[in-house]
Amino acid sequence: MVTLKQVAERAGVSRAAVSRAYTKGASVSPKTRAKIEEAAAALGYSPNILARSLTTGQTQLIGLVSNNFHNPAFLQIFDLFTRGLQDRGLRPLLVNLTDETDPARSVQLLRSYSVDGVVLASSELPAGFAAAFAQAGLPVVHAFGRSGTDSAINVVCIDNIHAGRLAAATLIARGYRHIGFMGGPEAASTTQDRLAGFVAQAQATPGIRVSHSFAGAYSFEAGQREMARLLRGDPAEAYFCGDDVLSIGALSAAADAGRRVPDDLGVIGLNDMEMAAWGRIDLTTIHQPFRDIVAASVDLMMAALCDPDRAPETRILPCHVVERGTLRPLP
Repeated sequence: MVTLKQVAERAGVSRAAVSRAYTKGASVSPKTRAKIEEAAAALGYSPNILARSLTTGQTQLIGLVSNNFHNPAFLQIFDLFTRGLQDRGLRPLLVNLTDETDPARSVQLLRSYSVDGVVLASSELPAGFAAAFAQAGLPVVHAFGRSGTDSAINVVCIDNIHAGRLAAATLIARGYRHIGFMGGPEAASTTQDRLAGFVAQAQATPGIRVSHSFAGAYSFEAGQREMARLLRGDPAEAYFCGDDVLSIGALSAAADAGRRVPDDLGVIGLNDMEMAAWGRIDLTTIHQPFRDIVAASVDLMMAALCDPDRAPETRILPCHVVERGTLRPLP
């Protein structure tokens, strides 16, 4: 393994100069930097970032935390997060908190890796997890979190109450009079807020009947099971499924029951994940701007690392309906 000392000897500079050349913000002349880079390239040298962290006290590791690994939308989200963090010189440490109920254990786990900050990419983890990381002195960004829950936490999200209103208004505009909400886990903040907006919009419109139910998880299987159950009873004419993967499960259950979409049953989802646009699915859905949410989350993490005293911020990004083929057309 090529050492810093060997680079210094080949470049004819001190080891301290080589160290400064690879330290962000350190002073080194352009001439010296050029000699060091030339020597490093010739020798195939790469700085040992973990060893340097012992001196700087910073690992550049960011805990990327979630508990929803069975939802294919998070493949997109993790891809965006890992590339976004790496592009800013940070290294993501992916942590799976599925079935974890104790925030203290999670704090201990992340601190054992000496992470510099934590990004929570989940709407299902209780707010206490984000608060626990912040109380431990770690910069925290809650992506897909809930606005207004904790002023000490950076949050990036959409307005989920507005998304619920938008879904109900979209169904009503197409002439549906019995509309249903099929949400994910009842305790998830996204489920609660989307249901609240959906019901409020329906109740504000005369002649609209509204019903609601919950799937056990944000997963294909949960959506399929819950829609199959609903179709055996008194189903709504159209459903707002609180997530695309639930919607795809609902479409599968409708096909199994011999219900044609959108002729016999309407479905609208939320997220606009890549799979929603596939030809056999063609899901009408509400677009959640994954790319913008991730970019804003990475920006807030960088800002928190640069200025630990910076006041936390909430960024609420817009969403909109993407028309495809699972709702009947507007009159």
